[in-house]
Amino acid sequence: MSVTRTGEPDQADPRRWWGLVIIALAQLMVVLDATIVNIALPSAQEDLGMSDGNRQWVITAYTLAFGGLLLLGGRIADLVGRKRTFVIGLVGFAAASALGGAAQTSGMLFGARALQGVFAAVLAPSALSLLTTTFTDPKERGKAFGIYGALAGSGSAIGFIVGGLLTEYLDWRWCLYVNVPIAVVAVFGALTLLHDRPGHAGARLDVPGVLLGCGGLVAIVYGFSEAEPRGWSDPLVLGLLAGGVVLLAAFVWWQNRAPVPLLPLHIVKDRNRAGCFLTMGLAVIGMFGLFLFMTYYLQVILAYSPVKTGLAFLPLTAAIIIGSTQISARLMDRVPPRLLMAPGMVLAAGGMLILTRMTIHSDYATEILPALILMGLGMGLTFMPVFATATAGVAPQDSGVTSATVNTSQQVGGSIGTALLNTIATTSSTAYLTAHLTGGANRDVVAKEAVVHGYTVAIWWAAGIMLLAGVVAALMVTTKPSGHGEQTPAPLSEAAA
Repeated sequence: MSVTRTGEPDQADPRRWWGLVIIALAQLMVVLDATIVNIALPSAQEDLGMSDGNRQWVITAYTLAFGGLLLLGGRIADLVGRKRTFVIGLVGFAAASALGGAAQTSGMLFGARALQGVFAAVLAPSALSLLTTTFTDPKERGKAFGIYGALAGSGSAIGFIVGGLLTEYLDWRWCLYVNVPIAVVAVFGALTLLHDRPGHAGARLDVPGVLLGCGGLVAIVYGFSEAEPRGWSDPLVLGLLAGGVVLLAAFVWWQNRAPVPLLPLHIVKDRNRAGCFLTMGLAVIGMFGLFLFMTYYLQVILAYSPVKTGLAFLPLTAAIIIGSTQISARLMDRVPPRLLMAPGMVLAAGGMLILTRMTIHSDYATEILPALILMGLGMGLTFMPVFATATAGVAPQDSGVTSATVNTSQQVGGSIGTALLNTIATTSSTAYLTAHLTGGANRDVVAKEAVVHGYTVAIWWAAGIMLLAGVVAALMVTTKPSGHGEQTPAPLSEAAA
């Protein structure tokens, strides 16, 4: 029996599309959990008596563990088997979610969220690498990655919708409990439908690489998360960011010398993959800024309820799905990926530019909705080819860590975007308030105008960052379309290594 470039058998699994449903379900659960608790946070804070200074840990504990441990999770998937780590990740994630839902203290909730992040770091790269090795036919690969890219791009927006519904009609705890039935279905589906080669039992885990790489990522993600409440000049923030850079530099040095590296550097040295990782990171900086500002804008400025706020994101979600499954997936085997990614980023930046005209009286249908649709289409066009191109042609023993690197760029980009853009918005709002709060001014109106001004200034920056992502994609991602030769960034010598 012949094999494909990735070393997998060329006989397709007849149940692979049902397997995709299970993989997509797990990925959706991981992605939406980064935002589903945002709308529930005020209720959880009141119920558990959290201080304003500590409440951010409900979000930070998850992103810190998730972003910091992804490389380790990806390598574990390669060593012990992707299906096995997929199931372990699902079970652990469900258990941590149940623990968080039952939390009686803020510390218990913070710990549960950190545990969710740990198991998400195992689950996410396993899901993407299973998808990579299951769908090797170019046309089927495009459809499969279109669905996956749609969920990766829209999962955060779906989290706002689900979080709003659960918080308003049930209880904030259900934002965590809801993961349990989803995980149960996914576990049974994985055991029945998913297939994978056994792990490389003889391989060793690069312990120094784990300490340096994961330590550096944790320090950087933590540093950016603390920049928001403390300020960029705070000694702790500066120390964390500097320490993270030093650890990652040492990590790169060690990977060149390690007998079995945690992250084989040929993965990130490849021009196409490096372009995809950078494009993803830059795109997510802008996207997370949008989610952050629009959530507060709709609830605080326009006085939307949690449910109405969640539903306001629905057109964005629909546009991402259409852009990914109906446009990118259909064109992936006909045009080079950069001709999807670069225009996608331009579209998304265009949507951002429309939002720079927001005021305290903006109409949703005429001023917000068009921007969300453009953003969604742009993200859908971009995410699907990023995932497909970054994971194409990778040797089976490296698929987990490659998938983890894609997810890492997404998580680190989200952390940077949240901290950086929020700092810009806060600084701009303060300056506006100082300049416009005169003796005869209506304080409440000026305060709202200052907040919206801060959002628009930050959104200008986000639009610029998205345009930069488009430039990176256009210049660095040079691989051919999958329908005109193999879309395989790695040369044969690497795939066989």
